[in-house]
Amino acid sequence: MAKMDRRKKRGAQKKKTAGRKNTFNVVSTVVLLAAVCVFVFSAYQLVMMLVPYYVGGKEYDEIKELAIITDDKGEGFTVDFDALLKENPDTVAWIRFEEPSIISYPVVKSKDNVEYLTKTFSANDNKLGAIFMDMRSNSSFSDRNTFIYGHHLNSGGEMFSKLEEYAEESFCKEYPYFYIYTPDGKTRTYQVFSAGVVKDTAENYNMTYATEEDYVKYLEVCQESSNYKVDVELNTQSKIVSLSTCTNVNDDERFLVQGVLVEEVGGE
Repeated sequence: MAKMDRRKKRGAQKKKTAGRKNTFNVVSTVVLLAAVCVFVFSAYQLVMMLVPYYVGGKEYDEIKELAIITDDKGEGFTVDFDALLKENPDTVAWIRFEEPSIISYPVVKSKDNVEYLTKTFSANDNKLGAIFMDMRSNSSFSDRNTFIYGHHLNSGGEMFSKLEEYAEESFCKEYPYFYIYTPDGKTRTYQVFSAGVVKDTAENYNMTYATEEDYVKYLEVCQESSNYKVDVELNTQSKIVSLSTCTNVNDDERFLVQGVLVEEVGGE
């Protein structure tokens, strides 16, 4: 009788153990499936985030191949504006840096400052957008201050993402110039004189100056807000270009790089 009781107990224990194992297996399977689902969803989100950068970057590479002309040694730099204007009549210029060399793009201008935030040079919807001139600026770069905008992207280094390199004085000293090419055949060289983070409502974004004295005060404000001081002459005759992008830190902050015209060559 005692033996039978022991056998019954052992049988009951085995059933409990087997039940626990089955429960554990079911829970493990559910957890594994949930983890797989989370992984697949995360991978999908990552791909969906990166695809626009890849597609947009490839598009701009094709535009560079279409419009940029160099000699047999890969030196020299000219822009085929006929090809660019055929592709997009909104073309007003090409901007180029020696470094960051990735900043070499056509510049467009539309009737507002919204269209090219989400539309590429070739009019495709893409988060890269385009490098565009402020609607209030003169396309001939004849204004005292011409504003140009571009995105600072969370991934990749396209558009104006690499402007932040100018946060360091040492980088500015090594690469002090950027270049603007225009359809009239002119090449304008600008020397960076100010770079830093400012509020989007800062005086740095003022584009109108009632008097020459107001303009000089504006230039002083820009120099004072810079991360460092650059030894370059600024006066009432100075013509500058202001390059603006987001910081991706605070919504109301912008990284602003400003250059003064130091040379202008060519022209029809």
